[in-house]
Amino acid sequence: MTEAETPRETRPYLVDDASLDAFIASWRAGTLPKPAWTHAAHVAVCAYHAFNAVPLQAVFETMKSGIVAYNEAVGTANTATSGYHETLTRFWAGIVVAHLAQARPATRLDAVRSAVATFGEARQLHAAYYRVDVVRDPTARATWVAPDVVTKQDK
Repeated sequence: MTEAETPRETRPYLVDDASLDAFIASWRAGTLPKPAWTHAAHVAVCAYHAFNAVPLQAVFETMKSGIVAYNEAVGTANTATSGYHETLTRFWAGIVVAHLAQARPATRLDAVRSAVATFGEARQLHAAYYRVDVVRDPTARATWVAPDVVTKQDK
């Protein structure tokens, strides 16, 4: 079953505050099972850290250091072709922060639920903002590459 086919109800971190806190703690400790580190999980972690209007740069730095550490803990090499991806991490941090600024959720759990409901299945959203395949571009993996497509939201 792919992530897109996985029912949202099977995301235990969306159940309640305690489940969300346990999920975040396991991610930080590097004990979150590797198969659980899905796109929706990335979005959830980002929203968790972006709640309360945390500045984008702080959210990005938290995500970057956390992803690098998590990858190392589960044996995923952070190289020019695998592991941490600078452009995607910065891109998604910006998307989630902007979403939460507009949605203005009342609680951290509401923030995570909103972001996951909106973007949890949107793995390819970045493709609408880039002419090149940033996923496979080693430059984009190593450094920030700004979007080069103007979208309706940007006008």
